[in-house]
Amino acid sequence: MTDPSVVEGSRPGALINSTVSDQFDDTVQQYGEREALVVRHQGIRWSYNELKKEVDTFAGGLLAAGFEPGDRLGIWSPNNAQWVVTQLATARIGVILVNINPAYRKAELKYSLNKVGCKGLVLAETFKTSQYVEMLRDLAPEIGSYAPGELQAEELSALRTLVHLGSGEIPGMYRFSEISSLGGPEGSARSGEVARTLSPDDPINIQFTSGTTGLPKGATLTHFNILNNGFFVGEGMRLGEQDRICIPVPLYHCFGMVLGNMACITHGAAMVYPGEAFDPLTVLQTVTEERCTGLYGVPTMFIAELEHPEFAEFDLSSLRTGIMAGSTCPVEVMKRCVDEMHMTDVTICYGMTETSPVSFQTAIDDPLEKRVSTVGRVHPHVEAKVVDPESGQVLPRGSAGELCSRGYLVMQGYWNDQEKTREAIDAEGWMHTGDLAIIDPEGYCNIVGRIKDMVIRGGENIYPREVEEFLYTHPDIEDVQVIGVPDEKYGEELCAWIKLRGTAELADDAIREFCKEQIAHYKIPRYIKFVDEFPMTVTGKVQKFKMREQMEQEIAGQ
Repeated sequence: MTDPSVVEGSRPGALINSTVSDQFDDTVQQYGEREALVVRHQGIRWSYNELKKEVDTFAGGLLAAGFEPGDRLGIWSPNNAQWVVTQLATARIGVILVNINPAYRKAELKYSLNKVGCKGLVLAETFKTSQYVEMLRDLAPEIGSYAPGELQAEELSALRTLVHLGSGEIPGMYRFSEISSLGGPEGSARSGEVARTLSPDDPINIQFTSGTTGLPKGATLTHFNILNNGFFVGEGMRLGEQDRICIPVPLYHCFGMVLGNMACITHGAAMVYPGEAFDPLTVLQTVTEERCTGLYGVPTMFIAELEHPEFAEFDLSSLRTGIMAGSTCPVEVMKRCVDEMHMTDVTICYGMTETSPVSFQTAIDDPLEKRVSTVGRVHPHVEAKVVDPESGQVLPRGSAGELCSRGYLVMQGYWNDQEKTREAIDAEGWMHTGDLAIIDPEGYCNIVGRIKDMVIRGGENIYPREVEEFLYTHPDIEDVQVIGVPDEKYGEELCAWIKLRGTAELADDAIREFCKEQIAHYKIPRYIKFVDEFPMTVTGKVQKFKMREQMEQEIAGQ
């Protein structure tokens, strides 16, 4: 009889029953003189002792500015030193940090600030083509009419305090450095007093889900959630104080602030930010010059690094580990990271914002075949199961169904949205991921797609991931994404968007010929589109719904 698709992680000791601030203080006590933070584009190098001083003074300043435990403070900024200072300072005084996507425009910003009632906002002045201060003024023209900390805006009713990251004066706003000075000499001590009143189960972070269907929801996470998840992610990579992790992924996302910052902080490792946003050349330079031992990224980032024309000129021999996550990891790309980037201990992580985020991770001593073809086994102290999406019944090992997870990592809920919370977390505490997965007899998990991405062609269930993995084996294909598009005869047909390598040229028929006799006829894409890029979120996730919309229009016009 086949075992059911239910797995439970190991329990290597008790979970960390602490706050982020207490854990950070412990790390500072142990590794105070070691380098904690390197921010290349700002020329910053801080030891753990120096980082703690910045954190404590900013926390004291927030208290002096009127913030109290439970208040919400948004941050709308690309990667920089102020981001991690804000992350740790808010955790120290129980203020809930609200991560706002740097790509958000005015309507999204307004929705986010009002949805969770942000009392304050830390913001960059500009980033790429975004003029943050101008956008905020458009939403709240009253800004210049009020003293800093006393804003009364009709469209943003909860917002009082604005903190900008520039060096100049902006009427109605504090400079970041001004907040740090508000608390005076007593500020740091006062922040410590508040820190001692906090509980590990207090909410500390709100992250908005992508909102590809409907409005974004605010996943609410606690100290306990993100502290333990960051710790076990670091354990999975066997991090230690000698490690230096290159973090080019956005800090506003769990990948940056939990897998990056919290994994490093719980192990005394150094956080290295190569730039405000991802640039493959800057990442290669940073790894080489900083002798980084780990590198993070979504698959598209690793592809951009591997395909960079100057790739061979960089010495990446210091690399040992890292994480590939955020979207499905192509097998061929994973193999190249091991072979060409020296990342012999690279791991794949899988999860979602609502689970803090990681629930599965490959181990560095897993067989290579498992490390490149699965997302590993369930994390310590976590349960997972695969169920029939319709009936909810647990499926046998080897069957595809919806992945559910349960344990310390599950969010408190969606902020101020009990209905959506009940839809996501059932009465027994299982978080329903919406992902299609298969758990094999050894407990390894393979993500085969989203329930909504599964293509049903003439009654045949097709998982786009399987077709993508096959097409990746073509020597001229650099990247590929497969979607389903409507079809009168079969219900749906497959469509492949293909990005070719270098100057390669291929015809549609050559792709189909490559597939013949290799994969079933119904898995061969009917529609093939050659592209230079895919529609992406700021975190590097491909937006397949946009691809579908575009293809439906193109097919209708034929």
